Amino acid sequence: MTDRFRALMGACAVAAISTAAGAETITVATVNNGDMIRMQGLMAEFNAKNPDIQVEWVTLEENVLRQKVTTDIATKGGQFDVLTIGTYEVPIWGKQGWLVSLNDLPAEYDVDDILPAIRNGLTVDGELYAAPFYGESSMIMYRTDLMEKAGLTMPDAPTWEFVKEAAAKMTDNNAEIYGICLRGKAGWGENMAFLSAMANSYGAKWFDMDWKPQFDSEAWKATLTDYLEMMTNYGPPGASNNGFNENLALFQQGKCGMWIDATVAASFVTDPKASTVADKVGFALAPDTGKGKRANWLWAWNLAVPAGSQKIEAAKTFIAWATSKEYAELVASKEGWANVPPGTRTSLYENPEYAKVPFAKMTLESINAADPTRPTVDEVPYVGVQFVAIPEFQGIGTAVGQQFSAALAGSMSADQALAAAQQFTTREMTRAGYIK
Repeated sequence: MTDRFRALMGACAVAAISTAAGAETITVATVNNGDMIRMQGLMAEFNAKNPDIQVEWVTLEENVLRQKVTTDIATKGGQFDVLTIGTYEVPIWGKQGWLVSLNDLPAEYDVDDILPAIRNGLTVDGELYAAPFYGESSMIMYRTDLMEKAGLTMPDAPTWEFVKEAAAKMTDNNAEIYGICLRGKAGWGENMAFLSAMANSYGAKWFDMDWKPQFDSEAWKATLTDYLEMMTNYGPPGASNNGFNENLALFQQGKCGMWIDATVAASFVTDPKASTVADKVGFALAPDTGKGKRANWLWAWNLAVPAGSQKIEAAKTFIAWATSKEYAELVASKEGWANVPPGTRTSLYENPEYAKVPFAKMTLESINAADPTRPTVDEVPYVGVQFVAIPEFQGIGTAVGQQFSAALAGSMSADQALAAAQQFTTREMTRAGYIK
């Protein structure tokens, strides 16, 4: 990542992009992920085409962004004109009338080009309520040199047993090389995104068909126990504070043998300007245990217009530009095809230039392998792979994530964390009326 992009990143960065006199100003709330930061660096192109629209940015860490935009939209605060929100929020907020329909985007936008798996997750009763900036699943990113040194060959579709073996053999604490880096920071979209997907592959689930929590199951115990053992024995110190960005930095610094996380990270770990191991990275599908489900999720960061905005048309103009085919071509011309926002459009994966990108095929396979309508081995009453698509999940998922992060920090055992998760979730689901 360039110094210019680093300068833009921060807990809260607000930048006015256009100075055109009399321009209409829209405020965009976004996440401090690399692709979003890159977009801010390319705003001169938008300004040239739309001199009458001024853009102000509010750039926030993932958990903070979620809190801010949820509070603003629920209270109709009107602070933002464009929201960066995930696949979890879109169908819930769209159904509640909190978002503006994007069905009237211009024909040249080509909404039919959006990958079906992604588009379906953003549509409610035939109305598209958000446009995907990038889509992702999760996969294994690993050091090919360390894997070879360990005397192992990473399969395209590995098991968790192989991952545990490889993590042990790749760890070199004296050299500060950790066999595996995984999310530990508490949050429904942080450690629980990873752990929910991992649990699916172990045959675990959040709820049974009667909405009763399942943290007292053997499958959840096996999931959390294996996670804690891997991270305690082969992970970096202080892992309970690490989310996506922290693990990305560790991998780029050459400190991770394997990292299982968002497919969107592939462009950053293979970028020679940012990664010290850019030429030593391989990719594989997220692991399984032979039960028919892999530990990969399905997600998109999307741009949406809150119903409380007074600048809807200007907001739609910005969204149409930022999520267009033309934007992808702009990024490719400035930064190379490897840095184009992935996982949203069929045409990108049909592009012969993009097909040369080493992680393109594995990213698409990972996205296609995730099925939010059948996320677990057993039948469940909910949809969503790494989340449960009910309004209560934000609070419940974060609370459970805090228990599991505490277990990773060593302040409680796996059994204690699971018992606390079971008790809390049962109480909240009963209070919400799911459990009679």
